[in-house]
Amino acid sequence: MGKRTTIVQSNYIPWKGYFDLIGWSDEIILFDDVQFTKRDWRNRNLIKTPNGMLWLTIPVEVKGKFTQRICDSVVSVENKNWARKHLSSIEQNYVKANFFQQYRPWLRDLFARAEGEAFLSKINHIFLTAICEVLGIKTKITWSMDYGIIDGKNERLIDLCKKSGASEYLSGPAAKDYMDLTAFANAGLKVTFADYSNYPEYTQLNPPFEHGVSVLDLIFNEGPRARDFMKFSAKQL
Repeated sequence: MGKRTTIVQSNYIPWKGYFDLIGWSDEIILFDDVQFTKRDWRNRNLIKTPNGMLWLTIPVEVKGKFTQRICDSVVSVENKNWARKHLSSIEQNYVKANFFQQYRPWLRDLFARAEGEAFLSKINHIFLTAICEVLGIKTKITWSMDYGIIDGKNERLIDLCKKSGASEYLSGPAAKDYMDLTAFANAGLKVTFADYSNYPEYTQLNPPFEHGVSVLDLIFNEGPRARDFMKFSAKQL
């Protein structure tokens, strides 16, 4: 049986679909030696509140428009208390969730660890690995910096797949717009696109229901049953 690899940029406390990508894969390569983009998922995500959706954003120092890599991005020195603010916002808005008290010590430990880290990629990695553990995801997590990258958007992905020993590349559905599928086929790589449609709804505070929030929302509301509302455990793509 072949090896399936996913290549994605690291995100901050991402939504459940991101973790389905990880759970469906044998290896996920965090593609963080590429340009950091502002107002993107690299350093922010959404939680639910009684007043609607709330962005939690890690303040990042931006040095130049097109040269700063994600892996080189650091937390703004003027906003080092971001972790305490995010923790407070999550606690205030999820204190009534069914399983929040069970995960509260775990959450506080994560933010304590993240608060002491300067680099965005490493902060994201702290949360990604801890959430994978809660969800029972055992996928190997590596960095593109471990492999090195070459020029060319499709060529980079193909090269990383080859270096990781993959026979299949799993991608999010949005990549259909720019991927050169012929190039992947010529390289002997099967390409599969994840399907994010038809997720079941779960118990959620503050209706109406929203799927596109941080996976923490699912964990705090459903606890050990969280993975029952995701797709990776049923192996469906």
